Amino acid sequence: MSTFKRASRALRSNFSLFSTPRPYLSHFSFNQNASFCSRPRQNSKEGSTIDLNKYPSDNIRNFSIIAHVDHGKSTLADRLLELTGTIRKGHGQPQYLDKLQVERERGITVKAQTATMFHRHKFLGSDTDFLLNLIDTPGHVDFSYEVSRSLAACQGALLVVDAAQGVQAQTVANFYLAFESNLAIIPVINKIDQPTADPDRVKAQLKSMFDLDPSDALFTSAKTGQGLEQVLPAVIERIPPPPGKSTSPLRMLLLDSYYDEYKGVICHVAVVDGALHKGDKISSAATGQSYEVSDVGILHPELVPTGILLTGQVGFMVNGMRSTKEARIGDTLHHTRTVIQPLPGFKPAKHMVFSGLYPADGSDFEALNHAIERLTCNDASVSVTKESSTALGLGFRCGFLGLLHMDVFHQRLEQEHGAHVISTVPTVPYIFEYSDGSKVEVQNPAALPSNPKNRLSACWEPTVIATIIIPSEYVGSVITLCAERRGEQLEYSFIDSQRAFMKYRMPLREIVVDFYNELKSITSGYASFDYEDSEYQSSDLVKLDILLNGQPVDAMATIVHKSKAPRVGRELVEKLKKFIDRQMFEIIIQAAIGSKVIARETLSAMRKNVLAKCYGGDITRKKKLLEKQKEGKKRMKRVGSVDIPQEAFHELLKVS
Repeated sequence: MSTFKRASRALRSNFSLFSTPRPYLSHFSFNQNASFCSRPRQNSKEGSTIDLNKYPSDNIRNFSIIAHVDHGKSTLADRLLELTGTIRKGHGQPQYLDKLQVERERGITVKAQTATMFHRHKFLGSDTDFLLNLIDTPGHVDFSYEVSRSLAACQGALLVVDAAQGVQAQTVANFYLAFESNLAIIPVINKIDQPTADPDRVKAQLKSMFDLDPSDALFTSAKTGQGLEQVLPAVIERIPPPPGKSTSPLRMLLLDSYYDEYKGVICHVAVVDGALHKGDKISSAATGQSYEVSDVGILHPELVPTGILLTGQVGFMVNGMRSTKEARIGDTLHHTRTVIQPLPGFKPAKHMVFSGLYPADGSDFEALNHAIERLTCNDASVSVTKESSTALGLGFRCGFLGLLHMDVFHQRLEQEHGAHVISTVPTVPYIFEYSDGSKVEVQNPAALPSNPKNRLSACWEPTVIATIIIPSEYVGSVITLCAERRGEQLEYSFIDSQRAFMKYRMPLREIVVDFYNELKSITSGYASFDYEDSEYQSSDLVKLDILLNGQPVDAMATIVHKSKAPRVGRELVEKLKKFIDRQMFEIIIQAAIGSKVIARETLSAMRKNVLAKCYGGDITRKKKLLEKQKEGKKRMKRVGSVDIPQEAFHELLKVS
């Protein structure tokens, strides 16, 4: 056989490998002795195809891992995947389920990830095969929306607590999310191999904070593998099977969706009742649109087609949706022409922080528009509307779940799509009421008139309930910080002899920029902080404008509390003076509330020495030249535009 024929036959036999969707190529393992790359091996007991009919709902356990940031969720998920043979030990990357580059760089989980595992366990006297759906969730407060969606598909949760750090603020928040969802909670005390670990103290904290039985706690070290053999048996024995009915009509909960450039929209679904087969016609309870299912399967941990999903199972579905906007998170999907009672779903994402995004180069607007469209396909929790600014040109007003969410979105824009953006000062949504009874919700301060026709009669701002856990020696300085940020103390107690628990109602505006950084610095990094949104409260708010040579810069307008306006105005104009380049004319930088100027800085003009050519002579000649220069400067000031460098906008982000 000729070399050419052998090569073309080998290429045809391996063609299916190279048609794999690009997002999953990074998870192939390479073997130096092999001529091509192969997927991580599947569990030997299920062979090349997986028969889900072998797993009735009594043999299914759906559980998630919840914890504070950096308490070891993703590492524990890795070890469980290795224990069940879902991935090979030592192959692939650590934190296998953290797929995004930003997650790997920051060491945090941003997107909840699902993985299906198969495990044999001696249950009720006989060896039984179980199907386990594991969902690894984010720990940071900004992504609690991801956690609430994940818990809707679960019947139990592993509550992971660091044996050295103990119960932290997000541990408290995530516990109550799970508790309100009526989930079985298994406490796992992790990192017991650390020299500073104190598992007995953490057991006492779990008892005092959550009333969990200390004898139920599992002691593990996900890093060394110590104690992991007891986790999966505890999941099987303590977490109930899914409660759905296999004989009822199909009802599925839509948990998440993302866009794949080869397959279109891929939906993550939990089958509550009935069964889903490839080729079924399904409809959405929210939009009424119908689709045909072209592919269905499980995440093991990559997409593995099975052709069927049964009651209680969690998996993926491809049905020809063209945009993730059609896939409404929390929607109920059912067979077309069947009448069903929609599932409760969950609350829509509430945007807490708004910021303007503009291209660094005005000609890049279309490129930025395309980048944002592609990124929002995979992150439906961002709201985007177009807006224009006289200072920055065309751009977008984006709503985010929190400050870290905004930061991660910016980083993904730059890393994944090469976009260079200028972001305006983050703001929160306010409500203003005028004397004629009209109410306006303001997300962009520039949209609020500085001198309205009708008199302002009331203002409301959003508040949050903040949970702070700190070592007891820092209590005084934290109380002072919260008082400066207009916080109202709701609760104050001691978890044990070393740590205090505090609850405050605070305006969201006060914590949105640098509160967390301040809290970390005054407590030497030992504080943990979490918040949940609360109602609007009445407040004395004013719009603070920044003027350059009398012209307002709309991108720099901000809304502040009246008592803080002079200080914030002074800080803004001082920072701008440092970062604006000197021009051939004088620049006056002012901060104003309406027509009242509360702070001012002057940037002097660069001067040419017009008297250099005058050697002696009459003084009137020199005066004439100076007057001529003065007139030229005035004319230049009227027509000249002040260029604001990008660094100025980044620096203004740091002003509280």
